[in-house]
Amino acid sequence: MQFPDVSTLTLQRHGEHVLIATLARPEALNAINTQMGHDLLALWTWLSVESHAIRCVVLTGAGSRAFCAGGDLKERNGMTNEAWRIQHELFERAFLALVHCPVPVMAAVNGAAFGGGCETALACDFVYASREARFALSETRLGIMPGGGGTQTLPRAVGARRAKELIFSARPFTAAEAEQWGLVNRVCEPDDLLAQALETAATIARNAPMSVRQAKKSIDAGLDTDLVTGYRFEIEAYNRLVTTEDRLEGVKAFNEKRPPAFTGR
Repeated sequence: MQFPDVSTLTLQRHGEHVLIATLARPEALNAINTQMGHDLLALWTWLSVESHAIRCVVLTGAGSRAFCAGGDLKERNGMTNEAWRIQHELFERAFLALVHCPVPVMAAVNGAAFGGGCETALACDFVYASREARFALSETRLGIMPGGGGTQTLPRAVGARRAKELIFSARPFTAAEAEQWGLVNRVCEPDDLLAQALETAATIARNAPMSVRQAKKSIDAGLDTDLVTGYRFEIEAYNRLVTTEDRLEGVKAFNEKRPPAFTGR
C-alpha cells in the first residue's frame, strides 16, 4: 500500500486494516502549520478516495506532552491578513475532509489538545484520552474564535450551555471532565492509551467495512435532520447492504458458528 507523501505525519499500519496516523511535530507540540494542513488534507482525501484496505484510523500525537497544541502561532506571527485567510482556507478544507472521511477515525489524545487540536479531536468519530490529557478551545484569548468547527462540534458533544462556558472563558479542562461531559469516550492510563485505542480499532476493523461506513453516514446525516428523515436515510443506507457479499458472508458465518471473513464487497 502506497501512503500519501506527507512530512509532518507518520503513517503506520497496525495489522491488515488499521492505520495509526501520528501528528509528528513534537518540537512544536504537534501544532498545525501550513505543511501539516496540506498533509492532513492529503491523508483524509486519500482515505476517502484511494484506500479501501484501511477500515479504522487511530489519530494520535508524537511525544508525551501534546496531542496537538492547535495552530502554529510562531508561523502565524507577523502573517498578513491575506496569508492568514489563505492558510485558514486550507485548514477548513482539512477539517471538513476529516468530518466527511468515510473511514472511522478515533482520536487517541495523549496530551494537550488546545485550539485546533481540540477541534481535531472533536472532528473525529470518538475520542479516547490519557488521564493526563488537557483540552481547551482557547481562541478567545488570542483575539479570534474557534474556526475549525469548534462552535458546532463542541455543543453537539457537551451541550450548548457547557460549550458556551468553555468557549467564552477559554478555560482548560481535564480528561475526566471531558469524559463526564460526553466529549471523551474513555479515559486511559498514559501507558495504556494507544493499546486500548488499537484494541477498539481492531474490533471495528473485524466488522463488515461497508456496514460500518454506511452506519457512520447514517449517524452523521441523521444528526443534521429530524428523526423521520434520518430514519429514511438509515433505510436507504441499510438497503445498499442487502445485496453485498459481506451480508451473505455474515449470515453464513453466524450459522456455521465461525468468524466471518469480510472483504468489503
